[in-house]
Amino acid sequence: MEVTKPETTTPNMQQQDNENPIVVGLDIGTTKIACIVGQRDKFGKIKILGMGRADSNGGVQRGEVYNIQTTTEAIRQAVDEAQRNSGVEIKVVYVGIAGQHISSKQNRGIYTLPNNENETEITSEHIKEMLDDMHRMALEPGERIIHVLPQEFMVDNNLVAKNPIGMFGRRLEADFHVITGKVAAALNIKRCVERAGLQMSGLVLEPLASSASVLKQEEMEAGVALVDIGGGTTDLAIFQDGIIRHTAVIPFAGDIITEDIKKGCQVLRSQAEKLKVRFGSAIASETQEYEVITIPGIAGRDKREISMRTLAHIIQARMEEIFASIQFEIKNSGYANRLYAGMVVTGGGSQLQHLKQLVDYVTGMQTRIGFPTEHIAKGTNDSLKNPMYATGLGLIIKGYEELAESAAKNKKKVTPQVVIEDTPEPAARHEEPKQEEQRPTIKLPYAQNDGKWWKRLNNDIKNWFADTDVNKDFES
Repeated sequence: MEVTKPETTTPNMQQQDNENPIVVGLDIGTTKIACIVGQRDKFGKIKILGMGRADSNGGVQRGEVYNIQTTTEAIRQAVDEAQRNSGVEIKVVYVGIAGQHISSKQNRGIYTLPNNENETEITSEHIKEMLDDMHRMALEPGERIIHVLPQEFMVDNNLVAKNPIGMFGRRLEADFHVITGKVAAALNIKRCVERAGLQMSGLVLEPLASSASVLKQEEMEAGVALVDIGGGTTDLAIFQDGIIRHTAVIPFAGDIITEDIKKGCQVLRSQAEKLKVRFGSAIASETQEYEVITIPGIAGRDKREISMRTLAHIIQARMEEIFASIQFEIKNSGYANRLYAGMVVTGGGSQLQHLKQLVDYVTGMQTRIGFPTEHIAKGTNDSLKNPMYATGLGLIIKGYEELAESAAKNKKKVTPQVVIEDTPEPAARHEEPKQEEQRPTIKLPYAQNDGKWWKRLNNDIKNWFADTDVNKDFES
């Protein structure tokens, strides 16, 4: 990970100390753009200083930017509102990336150690060579590997679940989880952020950001499926033994439900969205058939009456389809019987009434709705403790993790330079610091279960280049 330059974070560090700088998360979703300004307090909790939100207005579809100008303007509106509410000048942001273009696959690598009695110990160099070999795998045009995650290692046909460094053997094997995405999609996000007058300090995979704000560490250790229902896509991320095992994107989410209501009830799209948000239920049998909703007619026409049960039937049919697809992906991942913590559903689409009961029935897994409350400081406005802001709050958490790692790496780099300057050694000894500066670029095995694997994932996608439904009150 590149060390963040002090001048790039200065605009966001007003009215605070250097230990707890202000971090800004920018969630670019299909239905909304959310900008959240946060600062960590002395207890390690995130205090929300301000928030701004703007409609995407069609500039983002299924997690991808389709209109640069519209998206840029929406980002400006959200950032301006966040600046007014927080009193902080925003220049640097951490941005999430998601969408249907994100995909994953499994691949196996084999490495044979040199036939030398003194070189049979497995080192980080051997792991790095295996990782480099995975990065050379063939991809579709326009795709690029975001990251390669080792899962399990085998040394001489003996399973080594975690870190094989230091062991002796001749044949090293590993299963890799390879995450790929479109280069153009990330570049479009970067272009919009820069045109809005901002600097993108970090690019974070949105399911990882959401997991940071709603999942508990013991859930990720035991095995859990995170389902983030956004506006354009539903993201699935499976965690087991503390690391991500599988990712998938379902091209159905809140927007398709709104479209179903629009066609089924023959109303305007704005009316369909309000019907879903205010009166939507995921189980039709939980509503009374005689209960009706009266909505204004189109262009002065007579008012319309829509049955609550009819509305619920439309929503239930689509939600069953979405979670049937989720269950299919979980079975294909091979971890269906290892998710002891069940499923956590978050995102704006998780706010439907009776959704938990529907998911329990369709998937047969224990389910809870993921609220981003664990890392938020006391006294935070209840409106922000909402699943629709799980990604934005998670981006702030990831931002602090990256800043801490950057500071540690920067300190590590500075220390050898002081020692070298004070040591009058021959010229040959002065060449060693160059090698030391290159060593941090060697990636250690990510299968090491240290609870911080997502930091290394964010490092790889940082410079590479969920969305939720807008919660509006229905106007009857």
